[in-house]
This record gives sequence, C-alpha cells and structure tokens, in this order.
Amino acid sequence: MSDYKLTIAGIAEDDVPQLTEVMTRTFDDDARKHLGKDKGGPPGYDNGEFFREWLFGYEQTVGYKAVIDGRIVGAVIVWIIDTGNNYLGTIFVDPQYQDQGVGSQIWAHIERTYPDTKSWQLETPSVAVKNHHFYEKCGFRKIDVKPAEDDMPCESWVFRKEVVCSDGVEGGD
Repeated sequence: MSDYKLTIAGIAEDDVPQLTEVMTRTFDDDARKHLGKDKGGPPGYDNGEFFREWLFGYEQTVGYKAVIDGRIVGAVIVWIIDTGNNYLGTIFVDPQYQDQGVGSQIWAHIERTYPDTKSWQLETPSVAVKNHHFYEKCGFRKIDVKPAEDDMPCESWVFRKEVVCSDGVEGGD
C-alpha cells in the first residue's frame, strides 16, 4: 500500500452520503469496464437506499468504512449469522485507491473481528474478473453459478471460504 494510514471503523447513518458517492464511483467504474455501460450496480447503490436497506434494515448486518485522511475510500457489509456461516454482502474500494492493499486490509479486519466464523459466502457478477482474483487471494473458491436475472444482466458466481480453526479443522456444516 502507498503511504496512506488506513482506519477502519463502524458505519453510522451520517456516513451514507459519502459512502454512496464512493459506491457509485466504484460500481459505475466496474460497469464501464465490464459491461460497456456508463452506470450499473445493485438497486439503490447510487441514492443511499442500498445502505438503508441492506445495512440498517437487518439486525444481522454490520458495516465498516475504510478511511484515509478523513475521507471514506471503501466499505464492507457482512451478515453475521448465529451458525457461524456468515455472508459478505459487499466490499468496495474507490477506484482511485484500488490496487493499494485497501481491500485486503478491510478483509483482514473482518477476519480478525469475527474469529469464530466457520465459513464466508458471497455472490459477485461473472464479468467482474478483478473481484474474482481478489476473493481467491483472500481464500475463497467458486462453488456455484447462478443464471442472470432481471436486475442482473449476467450470471452471478458464488464463492465460499471455509475457515480453518487453530486446531486445523475446517468450519462449516
């Protein structure tokens, strides 16, 4: 990573406008690269509704922001499930800060914060090749492919990471 000091902290409702700006830049950048479109992302990604629904709308969700020099540069939302089989809802980093270790530091924070996790699962668009490499670097492996749907113009790939406990035994059911 560059000479940035990264801080990771919980997301508050007053972070939503700045988070939405970062998420919009990130998802629109991916849409241009992978879909040839100017804009694109999950419903509500560009108006704050995504956070209001997926972060603040459920008891199991927790969100963290990545901050450099007082500016939000990325975030993650995770679903922490009683069984220990948790979900990564989203992780994103402003295009200006990608390829500098920010995403890896965010993910390392999540793994340190939830050491009792047995497994992590996520879905990502099949065309988001850079995402696939990131998740594989973090120890995930592709386990399934879901067909395109009305709100998603391409297949989704499902990734899973089984967490190995200190005794060498994999978690999961």
